[in-house]
Amino acid sequence: MYKYVGAEEIRETTAHLPPGSRILSTNDIDDWIRETKQQVDASGLIAATFVVDCEGYLIIADRHSEHIACAGGKRVLSAGEIFFQKFKNDLEIAEITNQSTGFCPEPESWQHVANALNLIKIPYPSSFNVEFIFRRCFACSQINIVKDNIFICSVCKVKLPQKWNFDR
Repeated sequence: MYKYVGAEEIRETTAHLPPGSRILSTNDIDDWIRETKQQVDASGLIAATFVVDCEGYLIIADRHSEHIACAGGKRVLSAGEIFFQKFKNDLEIAEITNQSTGFCPEPESWQHVANALNLIKIPYPSSFNVEFIFRRCFACSQINIVKDNIFICSVCKVKLPQKWNFDR
């Protein structure tokens, strides 16, 4: 399980917001899209913030939402962004990532995502389309996204640890 590791200011300013919507079926996704008036983006996709809660269910919220708000302030099994594609009567997941600087989930959290999506019975990719690797700098406390397998802090240029280093 991942605890929130992002900015405390974000946690505080979103604490009063309702959590995201628990998704148990594709009908729940359709209802969420309609009720929240989600719009298709330039790529023809509907983007959302997601978490997998500690019970193993997919929770979604507007893409502009913070993951901690989507999670209702609780720990999660995974988090990121999800992109739905709607066809006439069908719905599928076109893309999904673990991009969440609030929880910094490891790519290995994919298994929890796949389990949650299997409950919904929706087509989805075989893994995260883009896998993000997060590390906290021990020197300056900055959260870093590791790019091109270069484990160097983007702020203070100190070497970052190879292993995931956020408290669970």
